[in-house]
Amino acid sequence: MASSSCSTSMLHRGSFNSKQIKNCNKELTFNHSSFCCKSLDHCKSLSATTDIKPSRLLLLNEKSMKWKQTPKFSLKNSVQCRALEIENKPSFTIGRKFQLGDVIEAQQFDRDTLSAIFDVAREMEKIEKNSPGSQILKGYIMATLFYEPSTRTRLSFESAMKRLGGEVLTTENAREFSSAAKGETLEDSIRTVEGYSDIIVMRHFESGSAKRAAATANIPIINAGDGPGQHPTQALLDVYTIEREIGKLDGIKVGLVGDLANGRTVRSLAYLLAKYQDVKIYFVSPEVVKMKDDIKEYLTSKGAEWEETSDLMEVASKCDVLYQTRIQRERFGERIDLYEEARGKYIMDRDILRVMQKHAVVMHPLPRLDEITVDVDADPRAAYFRQAKNGLYIRMALLKLLLVGW
Repeated sequence: MASSSCSTSMLHRGSFNSKQIKNCNKELTFNHSSFCCKSLDHCKSLSATTDIKPSRLLLLNEKSMKWKQTPKFSLKNSVQCRALEIENKPSFTIGRKFQLGDVIEAQQFDRDTLSAIFDVAREMEKIEKNSPGSQILKGYIMATLFYEPSTRTRLSFESAMKRLGGEVLTTENAREFSSAAKGETLEDSIRTVEGYSDIIVMRHFESGSAKRAAATANIPIINAGDGPGQHPTQALLDVYTIEREIGKLDGIKVGLVGDLANGRTVRSLAYLLAKYQDVKIYFVSPEVVKMKDDIKEYLTSKGAEWEETSDLMEVASKCDVLYQTRIQRERFGERIDLYEEARGKYIMDRDILRVMQKHAVVMHPLPRLDEITVDVDADPRAAYFRQAKNGLYIRMALLKLLLVGW
């Protein structure tokens, strides 16, 4: 859990060396040679007298503080003072090992970790734009092992690795063009591939396959989608996109539309949205692909409000985010009749846009078929291609964290 922190320190010839003290609110005052710390009830700021620049005054937990621009005032011997505000943020020290060994499911992440990952993703965006020759992951090799088709997920992971200086081994259709076609077990494939790489990104057609891979491997495993199970990195980039587009994650209304029974993206997203306050989720889907009870029960257990409805127009008028998904033909097997029953029932078009709020956005994990008409693309609220680009930054962040830490 995050906690406020303050420091006792010694000032020697312009240097500032700090020793962190957790769970206290203090006022710091000092003369030329030392700080003297005393308790002060209901105080959440530090007063420090120093002639060094604010950018040089750092606590060990530098993410937990910021300069509060207050007027300077003179003290004895012309020493000046500024206020230092302490925020309740987690400490993720640079160089510290990432607390997760694998990325398998959305439930692994808490709010503090999500916020910290998003901070790293913003740094990755700067690297992608300004430092094309980054060598953060130089010497590391990533294997992408995809048993199901993929465009955005596989290419964004491979781009992420290469943009950070790493190398990639890939198979884009492991179900047909790897030893799996000869009957090799998943466990044996993982044991083999880990001998050639430092991290494995895997997509598989069976729910639970990522957990099996993680239980077998001695290197990090990233779940890039396991059948109708989960797609945690998609959920991370979705929440990251919502925060960037809407400006907040607490107090939002989100409509999940389409194939909710088989959509691993919406399942993972629901798990993450439940971590935020005052979130309401609307489920809009054909009867044959309704959201499964396990997600509803999870949301209820976390105090997240949800509602099932068939009125897309009404939901669109209320929501901050309308998250459209494809009816997944590949999940219906031989039941083409059920697929045809579900397909085309909920279409995002200009009529839906007209009732949406001005600040709201339309998202989609892609690929799309006919569930979003192409004339929606020109509307600034159509966020799905920006959403796809955000996947690069999130995946750069995860590769960096899993391989070299914070």
